[in-house]
Amino acid sequence: MSGVHQVSMPKLVFTIFLNLLITIAQFAGGVISGSLALISDAIHNLSDTVSVVLAWFAQVLSRKPSTPQSTFGYKRAEILAAFINAIALIAISVYLIFEAVERLITPQPVDARWMFWLGLLGLIANGLSVLILEREKNKNINIRAAYLHLLGDALTSLAVIVGAVLIWMYNIVWVDAVVTVVIGIYLLVHTGKLLKESVTILMQMTPADINIAEIEEKLLTVEGIKSVHHIHVWNLTDKILHFECHISLNKDLPVSATTEITQIVEKQLHNEFDIDHVTIQFEYGQVVQESCLC
Repeated sequence: MSGVHQVSMPKLVFTIFLNLLITIAQFAGGVISGSLALISDAIHNLSDTVSVVLAWFAQVLSRKPSTPQSTFGYKRAEILAAFINAIALIAISVYLIFEAVERLITPQPVDARWMFWLGLLGLIANGLSVLILEREKNKNINIRAAYLHLLGDALTSLAVIVGAVLIWMYNIVWVDAVVTVVIGIYLLVHTGKLLKESVTILMQMTPADINIAEIEEKLLTVEGIKSVHHIHVWNLTDKILHFECHISLNKDLPVSATTEITQIVEKQLHNEFDIDHVTIQFEYGQVVQESCLC
C-alpha cells in the first residue's frame, strides 16, 4: 500500500498491556498514598493506553482497501486517531492543573514511599515503551502521537519521583501539586503541535512547508502552459500529498501532447515538492475569473 507506513502489531499490543498494568498500579497507589501527582500520572498512563489502542485500531483500518463508498480507503483513520488523542490529552491536562491548584490552596498529606516506588515503576515501564516505539515514531502521525504520549509519561514519572524525594526528605507536601501543574503544562505545550498538524490535515489545508506561489511559478516554466489556477494541495495522510489544478494552454493541443505536459508536471512536483498524486484539468481559450484564482 503506497504511502502507508505500518508499525509492528506485536509492539503495539505489548505496549498496550504494559501501560494498562502501570495505570492500575499507579491509580491504586495514588489513592492509597493520597498523591495527586501519582493519580495524574496514572490518568496520563490510561490516556497512553487509549492512545496506543487507537493507534492499533487505526492501523488495522488503514490496511482495508478502498471501496466505491470510500474511494480513498481508510488511511485517514490514523489522522483521526491522532486528533482524538490530542484532544483527550489537552482535556486531561487542563483537569489536572485545576485539581493541582485546589491542592495548593488546601494541601493534603502524601505518603512519599508509595509515590516514589510507583513513580519509579512508571518510569521504567514507560521508558521501555518509548524504546519499543523509538524506531517506529516517524512512520506516521498516529504512531508519533502514541510515542509522544509515552515519552511525556516517562518524563512525568520522573517528575513524580523527584517530588516524592522532596516530600520524603523535607516534608514539602505542596511539591505534589507543583509536580502535577508542571506535568499538565508540559502536556499542553507538546500536544498543541500535534493537534495543529492533525487539524491541518483533516481540514485539507495546504501543508505549512508548501508554497503555492512557488509551485505556480515552477509550472509556468513548462513549455505550452499559459497560466495555472484552481491550485489545491492537501495531505491525505501525513505522508501522502495530493495536488490538483487547472492549466490553461497557449494553444489547442491533442490529448497526446497534454499527456507529455502532465508527465513533465508530475516529475517536477515529485522532485521539488515530494508530491506524488497529481490531477490536472487542461483548458484552452477560456477566460479565468479573478475570483477563481487560488
